[in-house]
Amino acid sequence: MRRAIELAIENVRAGRGGPFGAVVVKDGRIVAEGANLVTSSNDPTAHAEIVAIRAACRALGAFQLTGCELYTSCEPCPMCLGAIYWARPQRVYYGASAHDAAAAGFDDSFIYAQFAAAPAARRIPCLPLLAGEALEAFREWLRKPDRVPY
Repeated sequence: MRRAIELAIENVRAGRGGPFGAVVVKDGRIVAEGANLVTSSNDPTAHAEIVAIRAACRALGAFQLTGCELYTSCEPCPMCLGAIYWARPQRVYYGASAHDAAAAGFDDSFIYAQFAAAPAARRIPCLPLLAGEALEAFREWLRKPDRVPY
């Protein structure tokens, strides 16, 4: 956890992005690290947890973090929490809370509220289009005998 916090502080001082750091650990050793690179990379998905998850998966040669733990300097936002569930680490430890992040100007509570809204009623409306045609991709997937479930 101290390394995740150190990454967050270093990131702010270096001007690379927001005050967030994350570390993936397996068998007691650091597999990958990440810091928030949203503004320096012009990538809204480049949160510390996402950066660390991507690097860890590359290092481990796997799309899941089986047997790993994730240490993050702050409670994960909705996007990162979703990525964490897809990556499936054993456990997540976080430093600061979402409330602490909101007090520093990183308030994601409105995103959580959007999940409860009907897709068309969200702040950014989500509208179905060509659903019948889109189902063909799922039919292809289900017919694929060598598919890798995740």
